[in-house]
Amino acid sequence: MKKLKIGNVELENRYILGPMAGVTDLPFRLLCKEQGAGLLCTEMVSAKAILYNNKNTESLLEIHPEEQPVSLQLFGSDPKIMGEMAKRIAERPFDILDINMGCPVPKVVKNGEGSALMKNPSLVYEIVSAVVKSIEKPVTVKIRKGFDDEHVNAVEIAKVLEEAGASAVAVHGRTREQYYSGKADWDIIRQVKEAVSVPVIGNGDVTSPQKADELVRQTGCDGIMIARGAQGNPWIFAEMCKWEETGEIPPRPDAEAVRRMILRHAQLQLQYKGEYLGIREMRKHVAWYTKGLKGAARLREKVNQVENFEELENLLTSL
Repeated sequence: MKKLKIGNVELENRYILGPMAGVTDLPFRLLCKEQGAGLLCTEMVSAKAILYNNKNTESLLEIHPEEQPVSLQLFGSDPKIMGEMAKRIAERPFDILDINMGCPVPKVVKNGEGSALMKNPSLVYEIVSAVVKSIEKPVTVKIRKGFDDEHVNAVEIAKVLEEAGASAVAVHGRTREQYYSGKADWDIIRQVKEAVSVPVIGNGDVTSPQKADELVRQTGCDGIMIARGAQGNPWIFAEMCKWEETGEIPPRPDAEAVRRMILRHAQLQLQYKGEYLGIREMRKHVAWYTKGLKGAARLREKVNQVENFEELENLLTSL
């Protein structure tokens, strides 16, 4: 099994759960860890929210000892605040600090954060160097191909990141304007890999072990980040590891395995978020888990009415 080293952190394998707002919370990360993910990434956390002691931010910062190594993702556009907040949370049990420069969501971009930062290389340098100087843990950055097709500058930004002291860079092969549509451009990942000496993590359209293999062959990237490909599919990490070790892919989970995973996921949601929020959070996950299964459309309609664990369990007997 090929390992990946980011700064002083050695991962057991190169398969990384990508950060997704509203998805990669603690319960989901624990499931992906059980399936063999080499690195887990938290949902993105606002540096300003930490500064102002926002009450909802504490749960985003929670890390369980069993999920390490973990990358905590921070976003913001003020170098001073980013550096100070990195220092404030430095003692928390994350292993790597990741800076988000890829989020395409309008309210984030409008504030000059996320993928908007790719339009300002000098600010990128200031932010990354401020964070690197304020924390001893490795700092990584997640970027996109560029802001739009007229401004494809992932290579330029990656060089800036390396110069500022980043220990690795993750590249999503889409522009901000694309959001998640169309096909990811893996060639830009190859170009970044050839331009910098720090590890490069490829991201975009990896939905199977064969796709991961193809990504590495085409780009030479050091790590593979799986984001939407893991939604409703934590098994993807076990499949990647098995493929690399044996050249075989385990059979896809049957309906009973899916049912068991949903219930395990729901129990973790209730444990960490309580019944009201936990069950509601599960509704979108159930839709992802059951996609393509017989009777899934009807089940998705019904799951939106579920109010507690017992009702969810009863509904899933139809699987």
